[in-house]
Amino acid sequence: MFLKKVDGPRAVKLPDGSMLTRADLPPENTRRWVASRKSAVVKAVQYGLISELQAKDRYGLSDEELAEWITAATQHGDDALKVTRVQKYRQP
Repeated sequence: MFLKKVDGPRAVKLPDGSMLTRADLPPENTRRWVASRKSAVVKAVQYGLISELQAKDRYGLSDEELAEWITAATQHGDDALKVTRVQKYRQP
């Protein structure tokens, strides 16, 4: 079996004991961002699977967009990443 050379770890262990691997990340051409995909990217950045720069380059995200996802998930959990919950969790 051939493993492609990648920068950084191939998998990280999350605080709940589960593993997050690069295979768990959304595809690079993702355009429809549901809460579960946002959560996977945020966890990958927070736990060191990929860097913020790699996430922004890979998914075409802006600095503000990724920062907003990270802030919302950190302060309120994964439920805050849902578009229908914007008014409840995100305040100016």
